[in-house]
Amino acid sequence: MKPSAPKNITWIIGLVSGTLGIIGHFAQVQFISEHSFTLILVGFIALALGTSLKGI
Repeated sequence: MKPSAPKNITWIIGLVSGTLGIIGHFAQVQFISEHSFTLILVGFIALALGTSLKGI
């Protein structure tokens, strides 16, 4: 299995989701702080799938 670069939209979704999760962990933002772990997990999964599967 050869890793490939994710598409731009997948990379942006992963980056934004992970960044919001980190911000929610360190700052008190009502919705984001409640779901910070989930946001980081979604960002990581998006980037992992984007590099593992071709065309995502």
